[in-house]
Amino acid sequence: MPKNKKTSPMPTQATQANHPVIEAAYLSKPMHLQTRAERYQHGRAMRLHCPRESQAEYKIDGNGREDPIDLLIKSSHERIEHLVPIRYGRMLTSPFAFFRGAAVIMAADLATTPSSDYAVQSCGDCHLMNFGAFATPERNIIFDINDFDETFPASWEWDLKRLAASFAIASANNGHKPSDGRAAAARMVECYRDRMVELSKMRALEAWYSYLDYEALIEMTEDKVLKKRRKKVLEKAQSRNCLEEFVKLAAVVDGQPRIKDQPPLIFHDDSWETEQAKSDLNNVLEDYRQSLPVERRVLFDRYEYVDRALKVVGVGSVGTVCGIALFFAAENDPLFLQVKEARQSVLEPYSHFKNTETNGARVVTGQRLMQAATDIFLGHYVNASGKHFYARQLRDVKVKPMVEIFDTKNMLGFARNCGWALARAHARSGDAAIISGYIGKGSVFPNAIAQFADSYMKQNLLDHRRMSEAIKEGRLDAYTEL
Repeated sequence: MPKNKKTSPMPTQATQANHPVIEAAYLSKPMHLQTRAERYQHGRAMRLHCPRESQAEYKIDGNGREDPIDLLIKSSHERIEHLVPIRYGRMLTSPFAFFRGAAVIMAADLATTPSSDYAVQSCGDCHLMNFGAFATPERNIIFDINDFDETFPASWEWDLKRLAASFAIASANNGHKPSDGRAAAARMVECYRDRMVELSKMRALEAWYSYLDYEALIEMTEDKVLKKRRKKVLEKAQSRNCLEEFVKLAAVVDGQPRIKDQPPLIFHDDSWETEQAKSDLNNVLEDYRQSLPVERRVLFDRYEYVDRALKVVGVGSVGTVCGIALFFAAENDPLFLQVKEARQSVLEPYSHFKNTETNGARVVTGQRLMQAATDIFLGHYVNASGKHFYARQLRDVKVKPMVEIFDTKNMLGFARNCGWALARAHARSGDAAIISGYIGKGSVFPNAIAQFADSYMKQNLLDHRRMSEAIKEGRLDAYTEL
C-alpha cells in the first residue's frame, strides 16, 4: 500500500473540518497504518514530540494565564441575568463545586499544557460527577458519561486530565490526604490504560457495542455497606415511574395538567402566553421532531404538548436557558423532556476544529458518538431568537454517585469505573491501539497525570479563593440557596 504523506493525527488550522465531530473521527486515524501493531507503534512515536513525563507539567498561575474571574464573567455573558448569582453561589460552596462550574477556566489552562495532539471526540467537562447509571432503550442499566454540553473534538488527554483533577479535588473535599487524591487519579488512568488495551484487541463492532453493566459494577463494590446502598438506590430508581415524576413536578389545575412553580428554581415565563410565543413554540416542536430519527418521530407523535417551565439545573449550566416540558400520550401517561441551551463548547476556542453545525446538533452528535446508548428522545432545535437547544428525557432510571460519602477505598473503586467508561467513549472516535501505544504498559503516564491532578487541585483552590474575594469586593454577585 502506498503511504500517505500526511501522518499528523490531528489536522492543522489549514485543514479544518466540514463537520467537526465526524471529521475528527476520520482524521484521528492515519489511513496508511493497517495492523494493530503498526498503529500501536504510531502511538509510541507520538512520545517524541510529547514525552509522557511532560504530561505532569503544570505551573500554578503560570505566566500569561488568563484571569479566572474574567473567564467566569465572560462565560456568564447572555445568561439569564437574575440566575447568574445562583451560579456563583453554588460554585462558592466548596472548591469542588467551584471546579464543577469552572470548565471554561480549565479549558484555557489545558490548552497551555503538553499534548499529543491526537484528536478524539472529547466530553469537554469530564469530571467524576458527570458519570452515572441510566437505562438504555433496551432497559439495560449501564454506567457511562452523562453530560455532553461541552463535547468537542480535542486531544484525548484533556478529558483524562480534567477527570483526574476532579478525583484529586473531590478527595480533598472529603478530607482525604493529598496522597490519596493522587492515588485515585492514578488508579483512574491505570484503568483507562488497561481498558484501552482490551478495546484495541477487539473487533471494531465488538468494541462499538461494548458497555459497562451497572449491576455488575455494583457486585464489584468491596464496601458491603456501599454495595447495599447502591442496590437500594438502583431498585428505587427502577421502580420510579412517570406518574411519580408528575406528582413531584406537576399538578392538575382547573382540570389541566401544569408544571408546579417552585421559584427560584422552577418557574413559568409570562412572555410565553402571547400568540407569537405560542406560534414560535409550534415551530420549535416541529424542528425538534425533525431532528429525531424517523421511528422516534412516530413515537413522539403520540404525545401532545401540555406545558413548559424554566428549571435551574447543575452548577455550570445555571443561567443558561434550561427547562422542562410536559407532554401526555393519554390519561396517566405523561412524558417530561429536559430542554437545555447549547452554547459554544469551552474547548472550541482552543481546538483546531471549528463547529459548522448548531450547538444543539454538536451536543447530540457528540453524545451519540461517545455514549454506549443514548436517550430515544435526544434531539435538537433553534428557537425564534436564534438560541440553540437540545432535549432529552428528564429522567430515565438515572443514578448519580454519592461522591461526598466516599472514603478512600470507595474513591478508588469509582476511579476504576470512570476510567473504564472514558476509555470506551474515546475508543469510539479515536484509535484504541494508537492511544495504547502512547500510554504504554507501565506507570510513567498514570503517575504523570496524577502529578498534574495534584498541581491542578492546588490551582483550583487558589481560584476558588479568588472567587470568594471577588464576591467580597463586589466584582461578582452571589446568591446562596441555604
